[in-house]
Amino acid sequence: MNYTNTEILAACNKMCQNTLMETLNIEFTEVGTNYLVAKMPVTPKVHQPDGVLHGGASVALAESVGSAAAFVFMNSKDIAIRGIEISANHVKSVKSGYVYANATILHKGRTTQLWQIKITNDDGNLVSLVKLTTIALSRQK
Repeated sequence: MNYTNTEILAACNKMCQNTLMETLNIEFTEVGTNYLVAKMPVTPKVHQPDGVLHGGASVALAESVGSAAAFVFMNSKDIAIRGIEISANHVKSVKSGYVYANATILHKGRTTQLWQIKITNDDGNLVSLVKLTTIALSRQK
C-alpha cells in the first residue's frame, strides 16, 4: 500500500504511545524515499549526572528511529522488526535543545537490514554516529 508522508509520520508517532519513545518525548518529524528522522528534547530527564546527554538515551533514540524506518521501508504489516546489533560512537556533548536522528538504509535484505543513524544537534553538528542491524521476523498468526 502507498501511504502519504503525513500518514507515515502519524502512524510512527502513534506507535510511541505508552512506550520508551513517549517517555523520552521522541517525535518522528520527517520521512523521505530512504530515510526517517526523529527528534528528542535534551532535558535533565535524559542527562547523565554531569548535565550532558546520556549516551544510552542517544542509543535509544537511534534504535527507535532505525527500527521504525525498517518497518516503514519493508512495507509489510506481516513482519516484526527487532534490533539485533547496535554500535554507537559519541563525538559531541549536548546540554540542551534537541537532537535529531536521521536513519538511512545501507543494506535492505529480506531478512536483515543495516542502518546508519546520524544524530545531530540544533546546529547540525554530529553528536553520535550509530550503526544498527535489524531483522524482519514473520508475525505469528
